Amino acid sequence: MTEQQKTREIAVITQQLTVLGEQIKNANAKTHAHIEKRDKLNEQLKKLRREIQEFKNERNNLNEKVKTLKQQRDEARVKIRANIEEVKAHNQRIKELKKKTPRESRRELQKEFEDIEWKIQTIPLDMQEEKRLVENVKQLEMHLSIYKKMDLLVKKIAELRKELETLEANADKTHHKLTEIAERSQEIHSKMIAKISESTDIKGEADSLHSAYVQAKEHIRPLYEEFKRLTKHRKKLRDAVREEDEKRKKNAEKALREEIESQARNKLNRGEKLSWDEFKLLADNESESV
Repeated sequence: MTEQQKTREIAVITQQLTVLGEQIKNANAKTHAHIEKRDKLNEQLKKLRREIQEFKNERNNLNEKVKTLKQQRDEARVKIRANIEEVKAHNQRIKELKKKTPRESRRELQKEFEDIEWKIQTIPLDMQEEKRLVENVKQLEMHLSIYKKMDLLVKKIAELRKELETLEANADKTHHKLTEIAERSQEIHSKMIAKISESTDIKGEADSLHSAYVQAKEHIRPLYEEFKRLTKHRKKLRDAVREEDEKRKKNAEKALREEIESQARNKLNRGEKLSWDEFKLLADNESESV
């Protein structure tokens, strides 16, 4: 290949390298754009995952509160049912006692009891009469005990109803609070699901960008290889051209030197005066030949 051909090929390669360099530059720009956008999406994904974990923790805490409140509400309902059953049992007992109550009212029985007691204590009685009155007192005490039992049951029922009102109020309050917390838990759960859906979309997009980045890198690799190959080949051609140029210069310098030397010898043979450069040139040649 002649020097001119090599020079033309160097120019062609330089043009090809310029085109390849522009392609590599554009490909790198796209690659960096993919990386930058992917990294931003990954940062968003990290943030979303933190938010999802926070929502999950809050939801789980609320669910624990719901569980505790349900237990409290159920325990209260058990007590309420037990109280209701106890009230029913006391009412049934009162009905049974009412069947045993005498025709006389409690006041009448109490007055009769007190009159007999007074009579026994203040009036001298024969044994037969006193025995009869004592029996009457026992009978009256038995009848009055029925009223006392009924009073105790009524009092117990009143206490149970008061306790029942408190239990029902607390149960309603607990149920209301439970409902509010359960609704809040559902709201948090919905937000968490929305964040999970969003993070899934972002992850998909980030994965696509990463795949595009990998593909771009694969596309750039042969461009780099070709750029490297052409650069190496151009250097080789340039070195060859430079060597040939240096060789040509050396040959030209040698020819010029030989011509000057020939002219100097002719002048010397003719007895003409030599210049310092001519004299030095002949002296150098003499010393080299020795």
